[in-house]
Amino acid sequence: MSALTKAMVLAAGRGVRMRPLTNDKPKALVSLCGETLLDRALNRCRDAGVTSIAVNAHYKGELIRSHLRESPDIQLSWEDELLETGGGVCKALPLLGSGPFFVINCDSVWFDGGRSALSRLGDAWCEDEMDALLLLQPVEKAVGYSGSGDFSKDDTGRIQRRGKQAAAPFVFMGVQVLHPRLFTNEKIEPFSLNRLYDRALAHNRLFGVVHDGDWYHVGTPEDLAIAETALNKPKSGSP
Repeated sequence: MSALTKAMVLAAGRGVRMRPLTNDKPKALVSLCGETLLDRALNRCRDAGVTSIAVNAHYKGELIRSHLRESPDIQLSWEDELLETGGGVCKALPLLGSGPFFVINCDSVWFDGGRSALSRLGDAWCEDEMDALLLLQPVEKAVGYSGSGDFSKDDTGRIQRRGKQAAAPFVFMGVQVLHPRLFTNEKIEPFSLNRLYDRALAHNRLFGVVHDGDWYHVGTPEDLAIAETALNKPKSGSP
């Protein structure tokens, strides 16, 4: 179990690609095998020893507030305007403390391999060298993924963007560890976490860990069906 005890689950998005399932609820409350995407992410955090979790909410956010009302380990970060990934985390920083924390996209669904992916991230975190540590999936193992990859990785664990290369071997899973110092001088406004990855990259402080199990990005009803079929099959890992 890692020493990281705080996390944020990103749950504010409108879930446009998940329509019609998100016509009456946020994507975070879409069900997968009888459990909401949000609850799956929250339970991943708890299983890894996290004791304090921030969840942001915007689109149909009152439903998320109601869903979490009996969860004492969770604090809601309300967004009057949608702040995107970077702005959302920036606004929630007062809830996350002064040390490194996990950030998880609620639509990232994975099987652990030998042990908890979050624990592996926490154990790999090195305060002196890192500002951001991303969980990566090999492109050839990314179910339903049709892109050209996001990052390459060297022997030290440092990662680089694909840039002008035709392809990169790894895709980012939407699971990571970030340090609050990355947000120094940032304003609470809509922006992507990609801005901060580039900042970490410029200082050789952007690292990655390669996931050792299956991963599903559940962004559309079709993706949801694929993940549901997979999760209903016997697996060696833990879904």
